[in-house]
Amino acid sequence: MKVLLVGEYSHLHNSLKEGLKALGHEVFIIGQNDGFKNFPVDFPIQKKWDSGLLKKIKIAIFKISGFDISSYLTYIQFLKFKNQCFGFDVVQLINENSFHCTPYFEKKIISYLLKNNQKLFLLSCGYDYLNVKYCFENPEFKSVIPLYLNHKIDKKSFENVLKFRKKSFFRLHNFIYKNCNGIIASDLDYHLPLQGNKKYLGLIPNPININKLSFQALETIRKIIIFHGINKDNFLKKGNDYFEKALEIIKQKYSSKVEVITVTSVPYSEYINLYNSAHILLDQIYGYDQGYNALESMAKGKVVFTNAEPEFIKYYNLTEKVCINAIPDVDYLVKELSFLIENPEEIRKIGKHARIFIEEHHKYIKIAEKYIQKWVEH
Repeated sequence: MKVLLVGEYSHLHNSLKEGLKALGHEVFIIGQNDGFKNFPVDFPIQKKWDSGLLKKIKIAIFKISGFDISSYLTYIQFLKFKNQCFGFDVVQLINENSFHCTPYFEKKIISYLLKNNQKLFLLSCGYDYLNVKYCFENPEFKSVIPLYLNHKIDKKSFENVLKFRKKSFFRLHNFIYKNCNGIIASDLDYHLPLQGNKKYLGLIPNPININKLSFQALETIRKIIIFHGINKDNFLKKGNDYFEKALEIIKQKYSSKVEVITVTSVPYSEYINLYNSAHILLDQIYGYDQGYNALESMAKGKVVFTNAEPEFIKYYNLTEKVCINAIPDVDYLVKELSFLIENPEEIRKIGKHARIFIEEHHKYIKIAEKYIQKWVEH
């Protein structure tokens, strides 16, 4: 089978590509490399006019005319790869806005992909029309939406979410929805809002290449090392403000027992190794299921503070703790961290179960087989 994966977030499509290639399929990725994370792609597209003076000029032109230069330049770059984007059995979009274009140019690119390839599938793996709609209509649903509703994040900083409420993006959604063969969710945060949707094909967990992530058994623990990786563009959306406050208390409470490592917005190739010495990793707060950073950290045997709500426990029928559910409550985070620091044997235990969980539910070749099955059936 020949597969084109469109877009890359958090290394998902790269790991899926590795699984598919291990099964003997021909796979390519086209798209941007997710900013500073710099993920590898086969057909790279750069977002241009996106900083400095050029960005200011672009915004001014857009306000006057509604024409987005960055989107036009992305479309021109895509045309250079159009001969390489032809004749695939399956094309999979990582999102409804995989090329980060305005709906007009996004639709032009997707129209070409539809016309010149066999099947088109959509991943629900980030904000999209249906997910954002559900979260606004159900503010009790654990997501970043309440941060905006409660005025903790301003409209400008939330534009990458709010754009999916615009009529133009609704029309783009309808176009993709009408023409795709089906929608696949990458975790429970996207699965739960899609239940009952006639185009929804089900949840396929994120693929993790465990062959590249060595399990590091924790034997003797003299000082607990806590790692906090920050994406400055998503600081509040990941709950980093709560993590920072909790860490300040922990550093004072256990000054001789802990070491805290904090890094900000580093490329993926560096990030994946920066936390090797850590015992505990602080990931994110607002969700039901783990994000990609959390899963890769769990594969290495780290104790990760991330999303692990009761819905997650039930879905995977877990009897052992594989990570720590994080919530926006500083006292709770301090309590959970304190327990681990005072009971290091729990760190070893949870880290071991975390690795087993990844091997059982996220192994990249098994996940690739699940994608193949969905693509063939639909």
